[in-house]
Amino acid sequence: MAEWNAFYRNEEEDEEEEGDESGGEFKFSGRDSLVFLVDASKDMFIKGEHGAPSNFDMTMQCVRSVYTSKIISSHRDLVALVFYGTKRSKNLNDNFKHVYVYHDLDEPGAKRVLDVGALRGDKGARTAEETLGHGGETETSLSDALWCCSNLYSDVKLRLSHKRLMLFTCRDRPHGGDATRDRHARTKAGDLKETGVVIDLMHLMKPGGFDVSLFFCDVVSPPEDDSELGLQLEPSHKLEDLQKRVRAKEQKKRTLARLSLCLAEGMSVAVGVYATAVTARKPGAVRLNRESNEAVRSKTRTFHTQTGSLLLPSELKKSQTYGERQIVMEKDEVDSIKKFDDPGLHLMGFKPMDQLKLHHHIRPSVFLYPEEAQVTGSSCLFSALLKKCSQREVFAVCRYIPRRNNPPRFLALVPQTEVLDQGHIQITPPGFNAIFLPFADDIRTLDLPPCPGASNPQVQKMKEIVTKLRFKYKSDSFENPALQQHYRNLEALALDMMAPENTEDFIMPKVQQMDDRLGPLAQEFKDLVYPAGYNPDSKPSAKRKSADGGGGADKKPKVAALQEAELRSHILGGTMGKLTVPVLKEACKQLGVRITGTKKQELIDALKAKLAP
Repeated sequence: MAEWNAFYRNEEEDEEEEGDESGGEFKFSGRDSLVFLVDASKDMFIKGEHGAPSNFDMTMQCVRSVYTSKIISSHRDLVALVFYGTKRSKNLNDNFKHVYVYHDLDEPGAKRVLDVGALRGDKGARTAEETLGHGGETETSLSDALWCCSNLYSDVKLRLSHKRLMLFTCRDRPHGGDATRDRHARTKAGDLKETGVVIDLMHLMKPGGFDVSLFFCDVVSPPEDDSELGLQLEPSHKLEDLQKRVRAKEQKKRTLARLSLCLAEGMSVAVGVYATAVTARKPGAVRLNRESNEAVRSKTRTFHTQTGSLLLPSELKKSQTYGERQIVMEKDEVDSIKKFDDPGLHLMGFKPMDQLKLHHHIRPSVFLYPEEAQVTGSSCLFSALLKKCSQREVFAVCRYIPRRNNPPRFLALVPQTEVLDQGHIQITPPGFNAIFLPFADDIRTLDLPPCPGASNPQVQKMKEIVTKLRFKYKSDSFENPALQQHYRNLEALALDMMAPENTEDFIMPKVQQMDDRLGPLAQEFKDLVYPAGYNPDSKPSAKRKSADGGGGADKKPKVAALQEAELRSHILGGTMGKLTVPVLKEACKQLGVRITGTKKQELIDALKAKLAP
């Protein structure tokens, strides 16, 4: 999963421990929490036109999708599901009528996914009506529901870094115009926002339209930063639209680092460094105890090789052999050697956009966005710099040090303007794409052997083939089939399915469609390139290379053995490090030196001990 939360710090030992340093002087720690507050009135169960799913069914599908995605990408986040406007009540001591806490704030799991899945579809609607029941407008109190959600947050003993509440409803007047209950709900919503809870409205389509100005415009939270547009005016009437809005809000965007961008002497702005895409990989294997099936934690301890005593971290030293002399250094000394400057970005100058080449992109880029909360005025100055770079078509060159003791790199800050879709939802945010520039020795000149060139008829024929097979590529249209199948197997195992869902491999070529498009072009190209009667499927006959002894040549050349005199000269000259590991192994074998390891330094030490005067 290419998500921000890939950089979430998973601390197993202690939840109260401070988060890891994020590169600058700022820190973050804790878990994200998300509460789904769902309206369970009769209006939510009305089916749409032409057999479209009801608003309640779409909501349950979104909740289930978030549960499963959390399990895969950030299983340590906390989620909860609360219904209001119900006939029955279920909460702490049943203090709040017509509020049903279906799931407390806890980590998502297979059982919760099954519970939410049981509320989907026609059968799920009947189950929900039997379990929850429906309450009318006189039995709905959004204030009590918000009180109940507030208690869920306060009952959690873990540290929460981000608290969000998503409200799903299709009623723009939940209390039927009762001014007293409306006032109580607004007051409680304000109390929640003061405690750091972000309230988002996921309003759904209803006959006559949904007017957010009647009540909910005073309940929802304002945008957290300039990249969010806050309350959407148009309600969701499709499952895809609702899922898109939920995905955009469900997770807090986390920074890789918060640094200062120095533009000139005495002029700096605070920026956050974000990763726009991260490679999704299979999770690592977890070692389990054979008897209890609990996760096994490994501990590493260092002992003295001679006395066998336990060594403390302060007793460990680092050394480097230089000129037959072992130089011992403290950890602080090693850190001071590595330190170039304090973490941050330093503006070096500007270059025209045409000087940034495609081969300069040597690793995934990052994204820079201002941090107004850290330094006031950063957004204004950052926006002015972005506007001028975009107008003049230039990119900024900066020196970049992400963390202490990290080597510096040079970045090309390419301006990116904001783009919105038809629903006024942000597609691309404004900011700088930071591209890592290569150093001089990162680009090599290769002396390739000469190869035969293609003739002009062959080139023209291949151009026709390329034109026929051209299509519009979209990265989000192709999923990793191995990764998808892996998670489907895990899902089937956790949810007790009979068999996992089949995964369609979209990266396989559509051979039949390609043949229809090409027609005779493929055969014509083969006739131009390959000789008559050429069969690419036939295997060429194996050829044996002749050796000087008349037999077949050895698959692997033997390592030339060094004489004892040569080894002594290398030891005296301090050039043993230039010898390769196979050569050192062969020398040990020739001299009868018994070796216990395969590392280069161990082999050198063994030979020195053997040939010592």
